[in-house]
Amino acid sequence: MVADGIYYALAFAAGGGFVSYMTKPVFGVPLFVLAAFCLYFFRDPDREIPSGPVAVSPADGKVVSIVRLSDTETRISIFLSVFDVHVNRTPVAGTVSSVVYQPGRFLVASREQASTVNEMNTITVDGEGTRVVFKQIAGLIARRVVCWKKPGDKVALGERIGLIKFGSRTDVVFGPEWDIVVRMGERVAGGSSIIARRRNG
Repeated sequence: MVADGIYYALAFAAGGGFVSYMTKPVFGVPLFVLAAFCLYFFRDPDREIPSGPVAVSPADGKVVSIVRLSDTETRISIFLSVFDVHVNRTPVAGTVSSVVYQPGRFLVASREQASTVNEMNTITVDGEGTRVVFKQIAGLIARRVVCWKKPGDKVALGERIGLIKFGSRTDVVFGPEWDIVVRMGERVAGGSSIIARRRNG
């Protein structure tokens, strides 16, 4: 459980208690339901991390786009609904070389345009002979992207690195040394689903 979920749940529960006390218990029910949903939304389950020369999904969700950006780069986009786990994980092991925050819009995260104009954190991880860039992208409901890492931090494959609050999107950009193995429309789990494999690894 992410601590934010407890804070939100306590706030909604307190509001529900106050409304119930001041009016009737039935009027406090919606706030108690929201409190329960916050506990559900901010869940943070443990995951079995695979081994070998692989990259894992940075988030739970559905693959909505696999785009060849150039001769050397391919982008995978994953859409997270409000029912998915929103804790993000690093797709590869290595050293965080940069974390760049970009303020922006809050378009529906499944739209292609969201990859460039929405609020986001862009995180670059340098591993052994590879560099992978991934983005935490806010969506229509999400209003905050949170990264717990800073440049210079070492990260293990599938390690927790941040959180996007409510519906959102993650993008991962791979270089030519990677073979994409995930498919369009596939459901993936953060930290455990393999989305690419290193060539000659």
